[in-house]
Amino acid sequence: MTSDAVTSERATPDIHPLLRDRRSSRIFDPGHVVTETDLVRLLEAARWAPSAGNSQPWAYLVARRGEPAHDRMVSRLSRGTAAWAPQAGALVLTLHRAGHDEDPSMAYSDYAAYDLGQAVAYLTVQAQSLGLHVHQFAGFDHVAMAAEFAVPPAWSVTTGLAVGRRPALTDDAEAGLLARDRVPRERKPLADFVFTDGYGDPRWP
Repeated sequence: MTSDAVTSERATPDIHPLLRDRRSSRIFDPGHVVTETDLVRLLEAARWAPSAGNSQPWAYLVARRGEPAHDRMVSRLSRGTAAWAPQAGALVLTLHRAGHDEDPSMAYSDYAAYDLGQAVAYLTVQAQSLGLHVHQFAGFDHVAMAAEFAVPPAWSVTTGLAVGRRPALTDDAEAGLLARDRVPRERKPLADFVFTDGYGDPRWP
């Protein structure tokens, strides 16, 4: 395989379409309903993710659009995130266990946040398989969100997920969001981050 083939996204046909075609849309169909069945499927996928020592140091706060908890989440979003996330069918807050219940200042695991990330990745791929889109975000008041939902001190509110269906893009969509959603996806070539003999020495130049 040539270097060009290795580093070209278009030359990697073995990448699964669920991964290759994923994108973080900021445009959601405000009329689409994320069903309870689909929410269970998403969280079941997250449940089966690997974790250090099978500790499963994750938790989720879930609210569908129209539920009181959804309004409470929206009230704590940053201005930028509030411009698009509430249109999604559901919002999910992700949490990881940062400390011990008896002593929250004592780290629970060096890998809890990493494990949460893996679980969210599983959830995201499951969403793609159901025709749903997930946009991960951090634009919210983390402290206020934790207080709003009585999150215990040993747990950290980490990120938010907007989950819903992406409508056919038309010129009727908000211009700024539409422009951002049409930007081609780009990724660094493998030579930028895959090394062998030492950091910065590409395995595939």
